[in-house]
Amino acid sequence: MVDIQSLKNKILEGGEISADEAFGLCDITPEQHEELWESAREITRRFCPKVFDSCSIVNARSGKCPENCKWCAQSAHHKADVEVYPLISREQCMSIAEHNRLQGIRRFSLVTSGRAMKGDALETACGYYRELKGKGGMHLCASMGLLDRDELQKLYDSGVTRYHCNLEAAPSYFGNLCTTHTVEDKIKTILLAREIGMEVCSGGIIGMGETTRQRVELAIELRRVEPHSIPINLLCPIPGTPLEGTPPLSEEEVLDAIAIFRFVHPRTILRFAGGRARLSRATQLRALQIGMNGGVVGDLLTTIGSMVADDKPLIESAGYDF
Repeated sequence: MVDIQSLKNKILEGGEISADEAFGLCDITPEQHEELWESAREITRRFCPKVFDSCSIVNARSGKCPENCKWCAQSAHHKADVEVYPLISREQCMSIAEHNRLQGIRRFSLVTSGRAMKGDALETACGYYRELKGKGGMHLCASMGLLDRDELQKLYDSGVTRYHCNLEAAPSYFGNLCTTHTVEDKIKTILLAREIGMEVCSGGIIGMGETTRQRVELAIELRRVEPHSIPINLLCPIPGTPLEGTPPLSEEEVLDAIAIFRFVHPRTILRFAGGRARLSRATQLRALQIGMNGGVVGDLLTTIGSMVADDKPLIESAGYDF
């Protein structure tokens, strides 16, 4: 039987569990799920701020992506019914950002489809960021694909302080989901962003057919990039994508994954992202209590998420300040 208490105490005393110890958590007995969740809750209370790390995103360029990621509606390789449009206008960007700022959301990010933002589109986006920086009131983030050093530097100089690039899945499974780029391609961009001075937001999607061990492998791999924030998405199977028929994880499996991520990353923001609306309200509350201390609120790309008016009471009932 896995000694959960020993691992928890090791973390509470300032230590770090090994990869082997993290993989061992895959082998808990049915009677140990509650113990795992409560231990993760203790770790969260010890190391994580009381203030909930909220962020908002806008799908700033949509569709026609050349990458073949099986989970994504925006891939040109699939037949999902997704809206296609170029970079949104300045007026749209400023209006959405201001709406979110007035709701008390602390971060704002443009998220764009495609392998990378380049050329005139990137220059225009940098102009948006410069204007937003001048207005103040929110931290600025970007999610614009596999950028090089010069492109990341332009974003940083425009006011972007955090770059988002999900690893998405364990290295041992990623090739089953995407063949047009690799986890190493993602890590290269992430490390460049860190070198420039940005914080890193990097996580993944669970429930894409991976094993429990591969979810832990993703958590361990993320240690390589030292993320400030780890978004945890639950797959929303979208019609027209290769994963449209994927069965959902049980709520117990979701809570186990969140708890193990907290054991592996005791001080990192674990961010509720896409797909959480598939969980019951009670399970969403439990997830917040045991590890999720940040969240994407409002527009969640091509998936339907909760709105701020729904999220705020739930977040506060979990003991956080919104």
